[in-house]
Parts: sequence; C-alpha cells; structure tokens
Amino acid sequence: MADPGIDLVSHSSLHTERLGERLASLAEAGDVIALWGELGAGKTVLARGVAIGLGIDEEAVTSPTFIILHEHFGGRLPLYHLDLYRLERSQLGSTGWEDALDAGGVTVIEWPDRAGDDLPADRVDVHLEHVAETKRRVTVEATGPRSRRLVDALRADAFPEKPERPEKP
Repeated sequence: MADPGIDLVSHSSLHTERLGERLASLAEAGDVIALWGELGAGKTVLARGVAIGLGIDEEAVTSPTFIILHEHFGGRLPLYHLDLYRLERSQLGSTGWEDALDAGGVTVIEWPDRAGDDLPADRVDVHLEHVAETKRRVTVEATGPRSRRLVDALRADAFPEKPERPEKP
C-alpha cells in the first residue's frame, strides 16, 4: 500500500519556512527535495527554510531563476538550489545539475517538472498549493526508500506519539 504522505496547512510564509527548516534538520547528504507549485506558492520560501535548517545564511537564498543553480556552503551540509523554470528539458545538460545531485549535499529543485524523466526517482516531493492569500496546502510525499526515511522522520518529528495516560484509580 502506498504511503499517502503528510498533508499540512501553512498559514504564513513563516510556517512554510519552518517546514523547510524541519526537513533540513532531518536531511542527509544526497537527499533531493522537489518543490512543486505555481508561481508565488512558496517554493523559494521553503528553500530558504531548508538553508536555515542547514545553518546557511538565509539572506543568501533567493530564487535562482536567472542563474539556474545556487550553491550554498558553510552549513551542516551544502545546499544546491536549482530553479528549472526558464529551461527546456533539452537545456538541462548544460546546467551542471547532475553534479549537484552527486555532490553530497541537499538538493532543492524548483519547477522539477521541467526535468521530466531525468528527475531523480527517489526524492521528497513537496506540493504547495494556494488555498487563500497567505494560506497554503502542503503535501510532502516520498517517491522511494531513501526519501521514505526523510518523510517518516518528518512525520515522527511533527506528530510524535503521545505517551499513554495512566489509568485513573
């Protein structure tokens, strides 16, 4: 049976950023996080949260739309932040994105649909959807065994098991 993932509601940019922080605190070298959503859905905000969670200066994280790939160092792990919005699939090979995937950091990909079949098969998919002006529906799903570890850790972190209450005498 497929795991349904985690379904959340973000009530502000700060909530979305904090989700990125929590993902980063649980991430390991080689993890890939694909951010799906329309313009303004909060993808770069979540990526900034990942940077914060890795101990990278949040001011350095902006949308890499015109640069395609930003590399951020100085944290617990390097962050490779890709934005494929302006690319056609045929242009992917000239970006160096494959090197980022193999570099031993955390890779965050905005507009992953542009990669088509070249997108890593085992990744965490984060879908951000507008619900209201500041409210977003966020779905976090694993696509393979490696990403399942990260999603399961996020679930345990976000929804810790409640200790059983002792029975009243």
